[in-house]
Amino acid sequence: MKNPIIEISHLNFSYEAASPVLKDVDFSVLRGQSGCIVGPNGGGKSTLLKLLLGLLTPTGGSIRLFGETPERGRLKVGYMPQYHLLDPAFPVTAYEVVRTGRIGLKTSRREEKTRVTAAMDELGIGHLADVSFAGLSGGQRQRVLIARALVCEPELLLLDEPTANIDPGAEEQFYATLASLRRRMTVLTVSHDLGFVSRETDLVICVNKFVSIHEAGNFTAETANAVYHHRVGLIKHEHDCFCHCHHPEDEK
Repeated sequence: MKNPIIEISHLNFSYEAASPVLKDVDFSVLRGQSGCIVGPNGGGKSTLLKLLLGLLTPTGGSIRLFGETPERGRLKVGYMPQYHLLDPAFPVTAYEVVRTGRIGLKTSRREEKTRVTAAMDELGIGHLADVSFAGLSGGQRQRVLIARALVCEPELLLLDEPTANIDPGAEEQFYATLASLRRRMTVLTVSHDLGFVSRETDLVICVNKFVSIHEAGNFTAETANAVYHHRVGLIKHEHDCFCHCHHPEDEK
């Protein structure tokens, strides 16, 4: 049996004296699996991500990453934030943004340059190395941030709302890139959109205070109803994603 990369047991989390954001969470992700973390805004997706990265500490239960604490295990994790959380006007080149993914790794400058160049070439953005990050399109910025997450050669890749700020053309490129990455590492993608659940995803991790895990092939509208608390329809998209969330008002 494959070793679990993520092991969460009876995890609870609250911000100070507030009511629980996450309650009695139990699940594991095996090496080589891919998953999509979905749920409504405010349901706890970002909190779960911060717990996995060791940026927050559980108020109860435990979380292990590669058999270690998140603080130690995150050295094997690549993380792509939502790019709008960064200041696009900061005077830095695309190469320099990717290079920040090597911070904390003890390697020579030559090896660092090799890894940064290789990551950018893999994402098809090597020609943008000297271009200001502020001057890039939304899709280009996204690929720079994925390269930044890959440059540490992670075993687990976490992507936070990766298609939130890009146009449809760049989105299709992203799905092709994601399919390639899933073949060589464990990938967890956070999204509020059920349309992100694809045929290539193994697990659907539904987060709305409580967490439920489903095999992607068995994920149904009825399952989604329990998470989103309103009616959901299933449709097929060109990028092979088959779930789409909509409100009843959409039909009016």
